[in-house]
Amino acid sequence: MLDNFPIVIIGAGPVGLAAAVHVLQRGQTPLVLEAGPAVGSGPRKWGHIRMFSPWEFNIDPVAGMLLARHGWLAPDPQALPTGRELVEKYLEPLAALPQLAPRIRLDARVTGISRENRDRMTDSRRSEMPFVVRYVRGRQEAEVLAQAVIDASGTLGSPNPAGSAGLPSIGENACRERIYYGMPDLLGAERKRYAGRRILVLGAGHSAVGTLLDAVRLREKAKGTQIHWAVRQPDLRKVLGGGDRDQLVERGRLGVEIIKLVDEGSLTVHLGFNLDHLHLGASGLVAAEDQRELPPVDELVVATGYRPDLSLLSEIRLALDPSIQCPFRLAPLIDPNQHSCGTVPPHGAEELRHPEERFYLVGMKSYGRAPTFLMRTGYEQVRSVAAALAGDWESARRVELSLPETGVCSVSFDADQGPASECCGGPANSASSACCAADGEASGGGRQIGEAVVGTIGNRATRAATG
Repeated sequence: MLDNFPIVIIGAGPVGLAAAVHVLQRGQTPLVLEAGPAVGSGPRKWGHIRMFSPWEFNIDPVAGMLLARHGWLAPDPQALPTGRELVEKYLEPLAALPQLAPRIRLDARVTGISRENRDRMTDSRRSEMPFVVRYVRGRQEAEVLAQAVIDASGTLGSPNPAGSAGLPSIGENACRERIYYGMPDLLGAERKRYAGRRILVLGAGHSAVGTLLDAVRLREKAKGTQIHWAVRQPDLRKVLGGGDRDQLVERGRLGVEIIKLVDEGSLTVHLGFNLDHLHLGASGLVAAEDQRELPPVDELVVATGYRPDLSLLSEIRLALDPSIQCPFRLAPLIDPNQHSCGTVPPHGAEELRHPEERFYLVGMKSYGRAPTFLMRTGYEQVRSVAAALAGDWESARRVELSLPETGVCSVSFDADQGPASECCGGPANSASSACCAADGEASGGGRQIGEAVVGTIGNRATRAATG
């Protein structure tokens, strides 16, 4: 009887729409629920940002073939799209196809998921019951029954706070009007807010680096703009990207450019800073830890990553890693505490399974709090998940994907020694699907969860990079 219900997909971003295409290809019925007023709500938020990966890695192969049958001309596969271009040249045409358009509901924000007449505690015939997906559209509350649920809602709506303990710093909520979470459009829509102002950027990842580079360009036209950069690490040895060795050139370029600016003194860098207090005084916004205060600024940009919003899944039985909040079979492959390469074996339905049958987290949300994700990885995830939901586990387990290497795990931009020549503190392990020996041990051995050892796909699959 479950076959009479659609497969509900939460989110009409790149991975969510790709999931719908793969579900259709399997002869099943998708229903996409999108919280925003248009498809691609996530990429629209970072529409001004140019991606690291070229078009060839940002278009789902099956979706591309479907578009081509309707006369769509693919962009230059080697060109690097912005978020806005991704939406306009790919997602909007895809969503407009007659096969997909009737199956997408916009302004439909999912608020909860459960099983029909079964709360989280109930075992009896649980797997036989359809899912109940509750959502709000306008001011109306509604629900739909589903044979399966694929949650591709992403994490952009849940940025990490500024506080180093994972909680908002003391005073952070009171200073919200001076804080931006993510990457503001410094050279476009947000220019007036930041031009000629004192800016503090918090974070050490690509979002922080990209914001700093834009701030420097803004200062060239808006004199008086001051730029501060605060990072929690005691040095700049771990800057994401592989420099000249990164096969995603745009990603590698960021690290090279930012260290050049640091050497030139274009940025005021505050190392080993763990924010725990914010207060707004007469001289500006002051960030502090213990007895240490940074110079007052006008604006704070918090680029410390994102976390999954799990509130709508309170009635779903999940098996999540206790630290990363991702599916526990996936955790050993992406845990930044074990390896920092951003290079993991491809994975699919097997690694994404939960105790709740026919429920999957995919895309950015499947990575929990892990910082690196490549869109093409999400496309392989949903191809595998669609195959599993159709009962084709042979295809679901056959996950193969070839992506660019990161160059090195983490780059040391030591002024005397140059970029680090080793990966994760040791040589690459050619016998495993990992970028170094430490990663090989993490990937091959699995992680201990309670009394169960969670295995991984080991060296079965082609090595993949995320970023």
